[in-house]
Amino acid sequence: MRKSGWVALAMWGALVGQAGAVDLDRYLKRDDFADIKLSPDGAYFAATVPMEDRTALAILRTSDNKVVGSFVPPPKNHAEDFNWVNNNRVLISLAEKWGALDEPSLTGELYAINADGGRGELLVGYRVESNGPGTRIQPKKVEDVAAFLIDPLPQDDRNVLVSIMPFTSDPFSRVDRLDVQSGRRQTVARSPVRNTRFVSDHDGQVRFAHGAGTDNVNKLYYREGSGDTWKLVNDEAATHRIERALGFSADGSLAYLRSEQAQGPDAIVSWDPKTGKRATVLRDPQVDPSAVIVRPGTAIPVGALFLGDTPRTRFFDETSADARLYRSLEAAFGGDAVYITSSSRDGKLLLIQAWSGQNPGDFYLFNNETKKADHLISRSSWVEPAKAAKVTPIVVKARDGLELHGFLTVPAGKSGSRLPMVVLPHGGPYHVFDSGSYDSESQLLAAAGYAVLQVNFRGSSNYGRSFEQAGAGQWGRSMQDDVTDATRWAIAQGHADPAKICIYGASYGAYAALMGAAKEGALYRCAAGYVGVYDLPMMFTRGDTQQSKSGETFLKDWLGDPQKLAAVSPVNLAAQIKVPVFLAAGGEDQRAPIQHTKRMEAALKKAGVPVESLYYATEGHGFYTDPHRREYYTKLLAFLSRSLGGETANAATAAQP
Repeated sequence: MRKSGWVALAMWGALVGQAGAVDLDRYLKRDDFADIKLSPDGAYFAATVPMEDRTALAILRTSDNKVVGSFVPPPKNHAEDFNWVNNNRVLISLAEKWGALDEPSLTGELYAINADGGRGELLVGYRVESNGPGTRIQPKKVEDVAAFLIDPLPQDDRNVLVSIMPFTSDPFSRVDRLDVQSGRRQTVARSPVRNTRFVSDHDGQVRFAHGAGTDNVNKLYYREGSGDTWKLVNDEAATHRIERALGFSADGSLAYLRSEQAQGPDAIVSWDPKTGKRATVLRDPQVDPSAVIVRPGTAIPVGALFLGDTPRTRFFDETSADARLYRSLEAAFGGDAVYITSSSRDGKLLLIQAWSGQNPGDFYLFNNETKKADHLISRSSWVEPAKAAKVTPIVVKARDGLELHGFLTVPAGKSGSRLPMVVLPHGGPYHVFDSGSYDSESQLLAAAGYAVLQVNFRGSSNYGRSFEQAGAGQWGRSMQDDVTDATRWAIAQGHADPAKICIYGASYGAYAALMGAAKEGALYRCAAGYVGVYDLPMMFTRGDTQQSKSGETFLKDWLGDPQKLAAVSPVNLAAQIKVPVFLAAGGEDQRAPIQHTKRMEAALKKAGVPVESLYYATEGHGFYTDPHRREYYTKLLAFLSRSLGGETANAATAAQP
């Protein structure tokens, strides 16, 4: 068992499981920590702490891992991102989630706190209050806007750059300089395009603006410096690719862009603002860049992390000191993926994360001068990687020849031959992919005795523009066929017992599960859907996606004509489903309203299909509350066991209040 550097804000009691049963607590426990960043002087680190219905922030001293400050937001609010803006002050970006599986929705509120927990204050956002009518001193603007950090301005301990977005549909943004002590703001730039993301240079000058209007056509603009005219660098309508700025070279003469390609994964290219010349500096043959690697102590891009069949790092210059540093670290950590998450401003102290499919993540403090690494903290201190289920990359050829990548998780101690299997398509489905990193749900299913199959069907991100675009309008069609082909591959390879396969998923994955049962009656023995969408035309009238013009455009571009979607809606295909079904949903779900599940259940009952359901009126897109999560997975394991014969939940664990 690895040792954790700090006990989380709320630790679970250890429970002794019944022989042969799954101890749910081991898999439903929230991480001790999520994201961790080092202060500029290396004296502290800040870490987000997942709680039942919110995410807090803890500030710890690196010398002894003692908590010296903390911030706990209101229910369903989350410290989604945070940045050290000087040695003593942290700027926190707040978000809301109305369900555990929701993508966090940034509220645009920025909260600042000192390392010791003092001077906590909301600096900008819709909940900022004035100092009252009795004073003329009003440093903070009281306005309905959202703010997002652009640049912490390392050379300025008092100010940062933030983008300011009005609360209107598809707005134009501006850039303000924000005083992190008083909240006072001053506008320094305005955007030439809607829904903007800005990028600044090493001197804190705003140089790039990337955005899209209600038509969702992306544009990238550049300017020479403050006050200069914006110039169009890339228009998706003309080039059929999206480009985003990543940063600048050390001397500032070149910009680095992430550039989509006509075929295959995205590339990182250099772009010369004076000549307009582009040159590819980095491109993986299989996957898109997942994260930019910067030189320690700077914002200078030098390489990228790629999450392919195995995580890997690559550099603009493979002979550079940056590349040599990573290679030595990777060798030291014995095969685990390695990424420097942050560093002190002088580059002497590095915060390193190491992880794998069996390891949620360990963090180490590395002294770049002595070359010594000390274990700092673990993301999930109770997980023993050596005892976790093995995660193996797979490659499958779809029926039309398209290469699909995914992962097979096999129970610890099993050979992976003719096992009962759960096919687990991911949610999204767009802008999401399975990376092979530690996944507690897959590990839970493996603990119950199942092999777990995850495939990145067409439409998934990470494999280039053409692969993702191939999923447009393919709900229930080729996207579904990819899942089917991967399942048949698992049978042909001897991994799955063909008589014991169920399909289960959440959100889009729930749609794919019910469609799989409808289209492939002989392939699956049961199907389960969690907070799913089953009536595709309803997505154009209910839910949060269709509430903006850009959202409407997205639905039309990616789902297709709503008049033609009834034919690929599981709610209309219930009579074709011949296997037991389990459904679960929350009454506050705004992404996949509960009506989807209610209609699906009614249609199944009318068709005489055995169906079980679980509803919580107070839950959203994924269940937050611990007793609800425990009951859900208890029922799911019992449901799967009746068809596949795997283990059920530990009775003592399931009975916890």
